[in-house]
Amino acid sequence: MIRVAQVMGYMNGGGVEQVVMNYYRHIDRTKVQFDLIVCEGSGMVPRDEVESLGGRVFMVPSYGRLSRYMWELERLFREEQWPIVHSHINALSVFPLSAAKRAGVPVRIAHSHSSSGGGEGEAARDALKSILRRFSTIYPTHRFACGERAGRWLFGRAPFDVIPNAVDLSEFRPDTQDGLTMRAELGIPGEAFVIGHIGRMAPAKNHRRLLGVFASLLGLEPHALLVLAGEGALMGEVRAEAACLGVAERVLILGQRQDAARLYRLFDVFCMPSVYEGFPVVAVECQASGTPILSSTAVSEEVAVTPLMEFEPLEADNETWARHLLEMRGRSLAEGEMEGLTSFGIDTAAGRLSDKYLSLVRDAVPGEEGSL
Repeated sequence: MIRVAQVMGYMNGGGVEQVVMNYYRHIDRTKVQFDLIVCEGSGMVPRDEVESLGGRVFMVPSYGRLSRYMWELERLFREEQWPIVHSHINALSVFPLSAAKRAGVPVRIAHSHSSSGGGEGEAARDALKSILRRFSTIYPTHRFACGERAGRWLFGRAPFDVIPNAVDLSEFRPDTQDGLTMRAELGIPGEAFVIGHIGRMAPAKNHRRLLGVFASLLGLEPHALLVLAGEGALMGEVRAEAACLGVAERVLILGQRQDAARLYRLFDVFCMPSVYEGFPVVAVECQASGTPILSSTAVSEEVAVTPLMEFEPLEADNETWARHLLEMRGRSLAEGEMEGLTSFGIDTAAGRLSDKYLSLVRDAVPGEEGSL
């Protein structure tokens, strides 16, 4: 059995954390175990679940204090002697992987979960990413990405393996009755046209644009209701923008939720006007739940694994987006149109990842299984 150090950065309930935990829950833990390395100040660290599965959680200083962060990581890597360090912090992976190289870690994986930058208010962060991307192929021994666009964005022409953002397809499935039950639980009238969104309230998710689209939609469909799930630094701004647009009474903000599968069934259409994404797991979950989803073209078309997902450019005006949402109302899949989701089943994907880890260790340390 090998242990893999998963470098997570901050854990606040985002999509990357969901992907890693999905794999951990379904991987053969008699062969592969995960240890999570998490920055202090994280808001949602699943320590109890990780430990119940046989893993460990290591808290390290924030990478905002870079010298302390690097010192602590190198100390951990030397002390724990993980055969694999798998970093999920995109362009910032240069830092933990350089520490891992100095500590002699034989297998060092950089994983790209993002496809670009450009979010409002993120100019400084985007400039840093642009610089760090130049070093993205120096320290890893192997490169993973959630999709083709994300891999090309971080690694350029260097080869990489696509590791899908897989989900438990048995959990995310159509269920009309559960959707009606959710409406009753939340006090949503049966005639409401429910537009939904699940995601942290951060610039990349573009909540301001979402609210603008919704305001236009209300002019076309007065029974429309916007349901937002998630938290984040922009929560106050989202509430203020809803009030400014005069739509606050038609916006339901749920905060952080643990029942995404049920929420997808509640929504008539999922709206995702993201400025950038990697391969958003919410898009796979949404389609698996049988819910139509309208996304910005900033999201790669490779996410559209069923006809339920359609795209609109961010350059299109709010009314165009609103009319597109109305056109998707009542959309469903015919028999056989769910087949594109089969490659995103977590059981199959977790087995492939386990085999990949084991083969990487065997190749790096011939004759050894890397047991720790």
